Amino acid sequence: MESNKNSTGLKVALGIALVLFVATGIYTSKLYNEKKETETQLLQEKEMVMNDLSNMAKQYDIVIGDNTIANEKLVEAKGRIQGLIDSLKVSETNVQSLYRYKSKYTALQKEMNVLLTENDRLKIENELLATSLDSTKIRLEERTMFTDSLMVQNTALAEVVSNAAVLGAVSLKGYGVIERNSGKLIPTESARRADKIRVCFTVPKNTLVQGGDQELYIQVIDPKNNTMGANEQIEFGEKVLNYSLVSKFNYENSSLNICEFVSPNGDNKFEKGRYMVNVFNQKDLVATSEFILD
Repeated sequence: MESNKNSTGLKVALGIALVLFVATGIYTSKLYNEKKETETQLLQEKEMVMNDLSNMAKQYDIVIGDNTIANEKLVEAKGRIQGLIDSLKVSETNVQSLYRYKSKYTALQKEMNVLLTENDRLKIENELLATSLDSTKIRLEERTMFTDSLMVQNTALAEVVSNAAVLGAVSLKGYGVIERNSGKLIPTESARRADKIRVCFTVPKNTLVQGGDQELYIQVIDPKNNTMGANEQIEFGEKVLNYSLVSKFNYENSSLNICEFVSPNGDNKFEKGRYMVNVFNQKDLVATSEFILD
């Protein structure tokens, strides 16, 4: 009887122990599963914070890249974000650590909003300043172009006045003449009969030229390309002029008719052919003509 009681008590104790063991195993398994779920959730949240920080860093890169001159505040803030990313990579994955990084991320997010707003304001101000500078530059270029145009016009005008303030010659004509003993001149086209070549022209009125003694150089070239008459030389800068004679006259600011004579060279014979007559005011050719002696 006593033996049956002991056997029954042992069975009850074993049953209780088995129930406790099973319950402990179930509880331990539950705790393990909860721990794994918590770790997985923490890893996911850590990854989310890493992604948020990376996106924030990319935003800074874009804004910094848009600025011709890097904003030091933006560069420093980007550096702090990168430091936080590097730190988060090697940090322990627990609630306290993750909370601390989330707090830092929130603070950096607020700082970024302030910095980007300030950057947009500075960007607008720079664009307005650039527009103003461009407008000023355009006005200065227009003023410079206008000034240059005036200088060109004044230079051209001065050149025109300078060129106009010289005596010219019009109605230039050369021809052979027979000179009688009485002084009478008879025009001829015969080279054999001609005694001289007469050169006549008109000096037109020019109010830009001061009155007084003036001179023009007359050049007569025979058919053999020889300069007739005195055939002397005079230099005007780099130009050398061979002339037949110098026509000197008194100019009184009115039209003046002038005639000069050129004698034949050598044996007092004129060559048959074409003759050129040129009138120079110093180095400048002011009139030219030609004629033929047969």
